[in-house]
Amino acid sequence: MNPSTPNDPNDISRRGFFKLTLGWLAGTFAIIASAAGAVRFLVPNVLFEPSQIFKAGKPEDLADGSVTFLEDERVFLVRQGNTYRCLSAICTHLGCTVNRTEKGYHCPCHGSVFDDQGNVKSGPAPRGLAWFQVTLSKDNRLLVDKSRMVAADKYLVLPTKV
Repeated sequence: MNPSTPNDPNDISRRGFFKLTLGWLAGTFAIIASAAGAVRFLVPNVLFEPSQIFKAGKPEDLADGSVTFLEDERVFLVRQGNTYRCLSAICTHLGCTVNRTEKGYHCPCHGSVFDDQGNVKSGPAPRGLAWFQVTLSKDNRLLVDKSRMVAADKYLVLPTKV
């Protein structure tokens, strides 16, 4: 009898055992990874964003001729007499928040300058600041819809009280 040949055909060498075990582990891992990928594919990849419509307060809370900055919404509310408008405070260059100045708006990040109507005066900004639609809600509050841009000459006009 040759010592290199096994006695029983069902005997397995130590090296063969490790190869067999490693093969089974690799196969099991591949099946589990494929199943996990398939399950992940079935889960929707949805981004839930906050509403673009918000209530900005009562019209009488804004002083005549005022420009009020709402930090949470990154907008400016502009009141002139009985007209109301809403201007975006997001620079059209890279999305920085612009600051109000005496002559308009200034982006502190890259130096874009906008006039009081939101038009670009200088800087890298490719276009002017956006104006948003302002309406009056049922409970007599200003309702701003940031998903609806309007022209710069679009106002909410409320009747004057006698």
